[in-house]
Amino acid sequence: MTVSETTADGEIDVEPDLLSGLESYVTLSGAPEEHFDVEAPYRGVVIGELPACDEADIEVAFDRAEQGQKAWEDRTVEERAEVFKRYHDLVIDNAEELLDIVQLESGKARKHAYEEVLDVAMTARHYAYRAEGYLETEQREGALPGLTETEVNHHPVGIVGMISPWNYPLSLAVSDAIPALLAGNSVVLKPAEQTSYTALKAVELLQEAGLPRDVFQVVTGFGPTLGEPLVANSDYVCFTGSSATGRIVASQAGEHLTKCSMELGGKNPGIVCSDADIDRAVEGLIRGCFTNAGQLCISLERLYVHEDVHGQFVEAFVDAIEDLQLGTGYEYDVDVGSLISEEQLEKVTEHVEDAKANGATVLTGGTGRPDIGPYFYEPTVLTDVDESMALCANETFGPVVSIYEWSEEDDVIERANDSDYGLNASIWTEDLDYGRELAKQIETGTVNVNEGYAAAWASLDAPMGGMKNSGIGRRHGDEGIMKYTESQTVAVQKRMGMTAPPGVPYWLYAKLMNKTLKFQRRIPGMR
Repeated sequence: MTVSETTADGEIDVEPDLLSGLESYVTLSGAPEEHFDVEAPYRGVVIGELPACDEADIEVAFDRAEQGQKAWEDRTVEERAEVFKRYHDLVIDNAEELLDIVQLESGKARKHAYEEVLDVAMTARHYAYRAEGYLETEQREGALPGLTETEVNHHPVGIVGMISPWNYPLSLAVSDAIPALLAGNSVVLKPAEQTSYTALKAVELLQEAGLPRDVFQVVTGFGPTLGEPLVANSDYVCFTGSSATGRIVASQAGEHLTKCSMELGGKNPGIVCSDADIDRAVEGLIRGCFTNAGQLCISLERLYVHEDVHGQFVEAFVDAIEDLQLGTGYEYDVDVGSLISEEQLEKVTEHVEDAKANGATVLTGGTGRPDIGPYFYEPTVLTDVDESMALCANETFGPVVSIYEWSEEDDVIERANDSDYGLNASIWTEDLDYGRELAKQIETGTVNVNEGYAAAWASLDAPMGGMKNSGIGRRHGDEGIMKYTESQTVAVQKRMGMTAPPGVPYWLYAKLMNKTLKFQRRIPGMR
């Protein structure tokens, strides 16, 4: 281990080389005027400081990204892919150091940090082997069969601006950048200030894998300062964060006619059917609700349990939660880590206290745990939650879940869909065909049957994103790389023109075209 829990005086003990040198990967126009502290949530102590970049630094980052982009685009897709095949191996080879930094900055349990290592490695592998197929020139049907040859080319958009959040500092700083880079773009990243060291370590490994330095720029600092100039300079913007901030970014992108994609918040439902395997559902929903202490956009905050199994499920669920191990350890035996900050702790506390004051029942949890660390909060289960309570419809983004009872299918579908959000859902049933049919009726971008979130997220060949207020666009699959391209149609007219041939009256041309169109409609493959 390179990080221990505490020293004798209560400070986080960091190996000198863990964060050393990472600041050099920040793009600066000169000596930084200001720095900001980076805190370790486990103990609430400062473990480093990074430059607070400004608009001048943004300009330099985009200048460098532009300088590097053309040479990077000129490489073949296969040549670009080799970088990410090497990166896949480097992420795995450096997993322990990456996990230490992720835990140090975010306070999450190691098993949850490991999901990020898996995600980045799998994403690098997927796109490294699929990018050439995704990006190859496509032959399309021409206007006049035999006379028109049409193809579609896919060009990089140019420079992709990315704003990533603190809750998944490795995954969300890199996994969206991988397809953007493979498509031939440069990237300028503004990571969350709470977890910027993780992003810088990821970029260090990218350069070790052979990515040209100019192609991936990082600016550290604060959103209100860097957000607008980043959007203004970008050819495409990729944002992951809250719906409130997403609206601001989307508005700025609209002003500049900049294309964008966003994954935003969620108030995600889980449905336990009468035939569900209760032991399996309990295990999966604990992960679905409390991974990363509930600080996961696709985590589940509303559970609807069929009346036939409600009592059995609730008892087993609460018992299992009370057996969870909270802690600050850097081993895999910790089940739930810390919240990220005092601000997040205050939000979770306010939601639970408001619910209690308005009649909600706490079945387990419901309190902070300063004896473990300053921002720890117990996994919490509530019942008797109604619309008078703030957490009923609003995203809590913490280890809190509400349980409701249902009996009729139409009713549970309506309640599950009664949300401004539409990101993820989870259904538990032994009848997989029924699960698929039920899933089609849920208004969310992903639905997991007999899993909380990981099955859909890890299906990298399929799109992932939100409906309603949960986002715009998709990551993963072909959509996850094609959004970073401009499609260009090239149509070659081999013979004749797209008008009446010389010497043919236009009235006769129109009559012949009408007959041709009617004939084509009746031929399979020409419709």
